[in-house]
Amino acid sequence: MMALDFGILLMFAVGGVLIYLAIAKEYEPTLLLPIGFGVLLGNLPNSPMNEPGGMLYLLNEFGIQTELFPLFIFIGIGAMMDFRPLLSQPIFALLGAAGQLGIFATLLLATVIGFPLNQAASIAVIGAIDGPTSIYVSSLLAPELLAPIAVTAYSYMSLVPIIQPPIMRLLTTRKERRIRMAYAPRPVPRAAVILFPIVVTVVIGLLVPQSAPLVATLMIGSLMKESGVVPQLAGAASETLTNISTLFLGLTIGSLMQAETFLQVDTLLILLLGLGAFVLDTVAGLCFGKILALVTGGRINPLVGAAGISAFPMSGRLVQKVAQDEDFTNHVLMHAMGANTAGQLGSVIAGGVLLTLVTNILG
Repeated sequence: MMALDFGILLMFAVGGVLIYLAIAKEYEPTLLLPIGFGVLLGNLPNSPMNEPGGMLYLLNEFGIQTELFPLFIFIGIGAMMDFRPLLSQPIFALLGAAGQLGIFATLLLATVIGFPLNQAASIAVIGAIDGPTSIYVSSLLAPELLAPIAVTAYSYMSLVPIIQPPIMRLLTTRKERRIRMAYAPRPVPRAAVILFPIVVTVVIGLLVPQSAPLVATLMIGSLMKESGVVPQLAGAASETLTNISTLFLGLTIGSLMQAETFLQVDTLLILLLGLGAFVLDTVAGLCFGKILALVTGGRINPLVGAAGISAFPMSGRLVQKVAQDEDFTNHVLMHAMGANTAGQLGSVIAGGVLLTLVTNILG
């Protein structure tokens, strides 16, 4: 009983730290604040909120077990995204693909360490730095690890501005960081912007069926925004639906971080492997950016490759900041956003590939 009491107190401290980071440091407050408070609620002894029929129990049954909350959030993300920078410069799709390589490297590493394939795949997808995708994949493959995986993914999302810049500076030279990329995009016809979400949904749905729910919800949000005929739906998706889903998702995930299941050695391993996947994805994107810089004769700034992860739009904006630290007049934001939107799309495809891989192997 004393060990349980100590565990509860320790989880209260964890919840307090998350709340502190959200309020005092403003690290992803819309995510960490409800998660931190959910940790407190989930560890209240004998609380009816966690029992069958209680609020948190019902939220888990309705939104997590059915994967609805992450899918609702993807509708909102799609309604906020602009695929024009990617459509005008399709080469950045390669950076979005390179930004997912760390996921598959971590899958192999986690398997070697001793995690079963389903758990290893769930841990590996943390590298996408995409909380909804991590929750969706882990809820299907390894629901027993859902809480630590979700918290790790969202925590690293909040730490993107701290983790990525040192890697960017380490792997690029000052000369490379100062490369200017003139932004004279090819005009993207309105028809192309409207057809893009439709074509992507059909093609990815046929090639990687397990990605269909993630891709389809992302694309319906984009279609509502770009069609211009349902601004009220696009606005509700990007604001009301996303905010409500994020609130309920955070509270529910936090409530699942209970002492008896969260305070395990595996939790520490998940944190370390998730960090490794994040770093490897960033490294892969930067290295591929350097290759493109070389191939194009110095017309592509390698920093743009760091935006190939899924942390949209944070990573794209961060690339702009690092570039301007070297030259305040250098503007690479639109290029970085092209890679960042490709990374967002790449992460959901990677999640579907992992689901397909594990399902086919494990039956």
